[in-house]
Amino acid sequence: MSTKLGKRMQWSMLPVIVALAWPTMLEQLMGVAVQYVDTAMVGSLGTQATAAVGSTSTVGWVVGSSVGALGVGFLSFIARAYGAKDRELAARVTVQAVLAALASGALFTVLALSLSSRIPVWMQADESIRELAARYFFIMYIPMLPRAAIMIFGTALRAAGDTRTPMRVGVLVNLLNVVLNFFFIFPTRPAELRLFGKTLRLTIPGLGMGVEGAAIASAIAVAVGGTLITLALWRHPVISPRGAKLRVDMQVLRPCLKVALPNMLQRFGTSLGYVAFASMINSLGEISTAAHTIANTVESGFYIPGFGMQTAAATFSGNALGAKDRERMRDITAMIVAVEVAMMLVTGTLLFIFAPAMMGLFTKSAAVIALGSAVLRMVAVSEPFYGVSIVVEGMMQGVGKTVTPFIFNIAGMWGVRIVGTYICTQLLGLGLEAAWGCMIAHNLLLFCAFLIYYRSGRWNPLHKEKEA
Repeated sequence: MSTKLGKRMQWSMLPVIVALAWPTMLEQLMGVAVQYVDTAMVGSLGTQATAAVGSTSTVGWVVGSSVGALGVGFLSFIARAYGAKDRELAARVTVQAVLAALASGALFTVLALSLSSRIPVWMQADESIRELAARYFFIMYIPMLPRAAIMIFGTALRAAGDTRTPMRVGVLVNLLNVVLNFFFIFPTRPAELRLFGKTLRLTIPGLGMGVEGAAIASAIAVAVGGTLITLALWRHPVISPRGAKLRVDMQVLRPCLKVALPNMLQRFGTSLGYVAFASMINSLGEISTAAHTIANTVESGFYIPGFGMQTAAATFSGNALGAKDRERMRDITAMIVAVEVAMMLVTGTLLFIFAPAMMGLFTKSAAVIALGSAVLRMVAVSEPFYGVSIVVEGMMQGVGKTVTPFIFNIAGMWGVRIVGTYICTQLLGLGLEAAWGCMIAHNLLLFCAFLIYYRSGRWNPLHKEKEA
């Protein structure tokens, strides 16, 4: 009887889970759609343009993931305070989040701009594209303060159960990016429009700035998004920092940083791993670099359910911990894992079937399409397994346990992916397929580690209370 009741409780929570997760999924879907459009627009300029943009993309992940990791510390405590209905504490945490956004945004602005000319060299980009790649990176990271606001303030709003505002801002940013791309990348050109059986000849204005135009479009869109998400946070009825003094509160900041620091080290370490991984792939030549860049773009769209459910897992587990509701913690986390696996099975199947068609959206090079399709079909098989590690890590972030994920991710990245890729590509002379095989081995290791830890119950602070 109790088992049947538990199952009914889990299924009754499905609409609540979906209600929290779908705005994040839609936001990420729009982001990936724009990334697809960006890649297709830049790809129309040639393989060299695609390689120039892709050669520094992993360094951008280092910057973004490091700032985003700060948000995880605040997510845990805002979600917990919100679940406990402690408005005062939630607002105090938000003030510290604002200070973190200002500090991290300023720091990474200086670092990114001052090192922009060196990054393509460190990434072993071909000499013919280094100057273009450096200009692209410099322009992209001029609005670093708004980028930090989007990541940290969006996380704070989601922790308070508001996933729709970050979604709306994200959709607007992405749409603006596409529109501006259309005018900044391409030159003024004629076009024909058929309307009611008549052909209208138009002249579409354009600046013809190519890769640099794509960077300017993104920078403008990010600046607008950062402004809007800041206004939304200030107007929030519960966690708004409006009227509070922007000063350091160590009583609140210390525990937030205790959670954020391992996550920041994890993201920084894994992002450096992505840099090393991409650098070794860049050394394989222009075809491999282009195929890897496009395949990464395609693959990101099929991880949307995973990262959408991760947000739901983090928020619900934090709320349940704040309310000290053991049953809710148990039931809703089990339900999220089940839903996650089902969704990633679907996306993995679709990726396997449509890999060549998806690659063909971004390039006309037969060699790039063939190589990219091969590695995408390889990784499609591992998607449901990787999805489990994503959502369990979200639960652990929600309850403030970030040390164990740090250990798992760093060990997998450097002990399996990087060492394996170095042996395969640099010592044995193997190609992109071998490098992605090492990436898949890394993902499977994470699946095993997180599943065992989840089943043990050690991730859940309320599990010990139940035993007591």
